[in-house]
Amino acid sequence: MKDKANDRKPESRVPVNSNSTMDKSDTRRILLYTGKGGVGKTSAAAATALRCAELGYRTLVLSTDAAHSLADSLDTALGPEPVEVLPNLWGQEVDIYYSLEKHWARLQQYLAAVFYWQGVGDLLAEEIAAIPGMEEGAGLLWIDQHYRENNFDVIVVDCAPTAETLRLLSLPETGRWWFDRLFPIGKRATMMLGPLARPFLNNMPIPDRETFDAAEALFEQLGRLYQLLTTPGLASMRLVMNPEKMVIKEAQRTYTYLNLYGYLTDLVICNRVFPDKTDGYFAAWREAQGRYLKMIEEGFAPLPILKAPYFEQEIVGLASLRQMAQALFGDSDPTMLYYEGQAYTIDHVDGNYILTITLPFAARQDVSLLRNGDELTVQVGNWRRNLILPRALRGLKTGSARFESQALRIHFEIQSQEVDHE
Repeated sequence: MKDKANDRKPESRVPVNSNSTMDKSDTRRILLYTGKGGVGKTSAAAATALRCAELGYRTLVLSTDAAHSLADSLDTALGPEPVEVLPNLWGQEVDIYYSLEKHWARLQQYLAAVFYWQGVGDLLAEEIAAIPGMEEGAGLLWIDQHYRENNFDVIVVDCAPTAETLRLLSLPETGRWWFDRLFPIGKRATMMLGPLARPFLNNMPIPDRETFDAAEALFEQLGRLYQLLTTPGLASMRLVMNPEKMVIKEAQRTYTYLNLYGYLTDLVICNRVFPDKTDGYFAAWREAQGRYLKMIEEGFAPLPILKAPYFEQEIVGLASLRQMAQALFGDSDPTMLYYEGQAYTIDHVDGNYILTITLPFAARQDVSLLRNGDELTVQVGNWRRNLILPRALRGLKTGSARFESQALRIHFEIQSQEVDHE
């Protein structure tokens, strides 16, 4: 990389949270843009990266979407390794197969051998011998690599569409679950007893030292990645959406799961908003967007919401991206932390779940609660908030709700199954 150490950097950076195990003097930022396919998250990510680069940050914009469009957005050729686009700006389109081979090959070979031993055909064994979500997650392991190598001040990630991003969230936990069940007696015992036990296991494949080392390295890297992406002040998720009902609902579900897994969201970007004075054919669209913009405010408060207009031309090339960045950020610094903390948390306490929603400045008598299926509506005076409940809470009964210390705590009861002994 070129040495940009002498470039002047703005002073609006946010330090890593004091509770983090990360270096408190580290002022780097990781910004992850996600949303439903087709909402313009690639454009938003590229515009953000361009703005950061022009402010003097060494910036990488990284696409983990299998259907890459980042090169088209930047209007330049990119590859599986960082490519310099202009001073302070690099782009990278992750090659999923290369990433899988790099991070997963040895362990996948062993799992495929186990499945083949169980009677699964060669090709099918290789297909199913993967941790769920690993295909998407392998691309995101580049974040850990780039962070450790410290070549960039800002890493902007154009994530895969929402469903794939959500699968990534469970990777550290899922990976450890697989590891514990593949090698339940541990590395040393398996390597010592493996050759002796193999005849009694009907010649089941036994992992060797290289397989263990590969598994440990992979899960260690997944653990580091999870720590990076859940460190306040370092990493921020940003939700990109259009003012359309189905898009908003999916974004709400994404936001719920981001909170559930401890990923901090600091910003909502509403893209392709018609101007107020739209008339003629598009007047009805603008009226509908007005209703949906209100829905976005209700569903994502207290997150800040930035809006980008429906531009007259396609957002392709640096000039168009610069125009979009100006519409979103103006003269402000995109690396700033727009919102600190989580709007709500979900905790497992005494066998039940407690949903805690922060409601600063609210009064107890102004708070009301309504549940309709998997949607929860909280009303505080004239202010309303809609939440989409995660799958774990949908089938549970809503119990007591208490408002204390500027927070609403809602209990979800796990009903015990009564056994009929007759």
